[in-house]
Amino acid sequence: MNFLFWAEINEFLDAHQFVRIIIDAYLALFIISFVILIALKYKKALRLLIIGLLLLAVYIFSSRLNFEISSRIYGVVCGCYVVICFIILAPEIRRFMEFFKSTDSTKKAMLISSTQATKEAIVDAVFDMSSNKVGALITIEQHISLDQYAEKAITLNSDISRELLEQIFIKDSPLHDGGVIIRGNKIVCAAAYYTLTQDPSLEKTTGSRHRAGVGISELTDSLTIIVSEETGDVHVAAAGFMNLMNNKTELLDYIAIYLGN
Repeated sequence: MNFLFWAEINEFLDAHQFVRIIIDAYLALFIISFVILIALKYKKALRLLIIGLLLLAVYIFSSRLNFEISSRIYGVVCGCYVVICFIILAPEIRRFMEFFKSTDSTKKAMLISSTQATKEAIVDAVFDMSSNKVGALITIEQHISLDQYAEKAITLNSDISRELLEQIFIKDSPLHDGGVIIRGNKIVCAAAYYTLTQDPSLEKTTGSRHRAGVGISELTDSLTIIVSEETGDVHVAAAGFMNLMNNKTELLDYIAIYLGN
C-alpha cells in the first residue's frame, strides 16, 4: 500500500516537473537557511562552514579535472566532515533549537509585573547572601515563558520573601543547586537547570552558575541574578551579557529599568 502511494506521488511529480522543481528548491533552501542561521549565530559554526566550503571547492575542482585519486579522497573527506561537524556543533544545534522553541508564539507568557516590595525583597536577599558568600541563581521571567525549565524543577508557587530566598540557597538546603524562577510576585520553582552558555569571550574560570545565568539570558528575555559562592560578587545576566552590581541601589535600578515596571 505504501509502495503504491509513493509510486503515485512520483508519477504525479514526473507529470508536473515544475512542481518537483519548486519542492526541490524549497527543501534545499530550508537546509541552506538553517546552516547559515547557525553559522551566523555561532562563530565556531562559521569557521567550520568556511572549511567545509573550501573542501567542497577542492573536491569539485579535482572532479572536473578528472583527478581520480584526489577526487575520491576528497569525496570521502567531505562526507566524513559533515558527520564531524554535526558532532562538534551538537551543543550549538541544541541551543539553537531551544531558542526556536522558546520564541514560538505559543510559548509566550503574559507579563506579570512584580511589586516594588517584591523587588526590594529580592535585592535584600541577594546582598545578604553576597555578604555571607552563599551562591545563588535567581531568574525573573518576562514575556517568554520559562515553563519548559520549571516543569523539570521543584514546584513551589510561593510568595516571595527575603527569608524564603535565603533558605532556598543555604548550603545544606536540598534546593540550593540550580536556579529559582520568579514570575511576578511568586517563586514558581527552585532547582531549575539551564543550558550553559558556550560564549568564548567568558573567562575559562567562569563557573557553571554564571554560565547557566548567561545561557538562559541568551535563549529568553529573562533577567538572571547570580551570586558567586567564591567571592560573593553579584552579577546580572540579560540578553547574553553579564554585568557586575556593586550595591543594592544599582541592582534595584537595573531591575526596574530592564523589566520596565
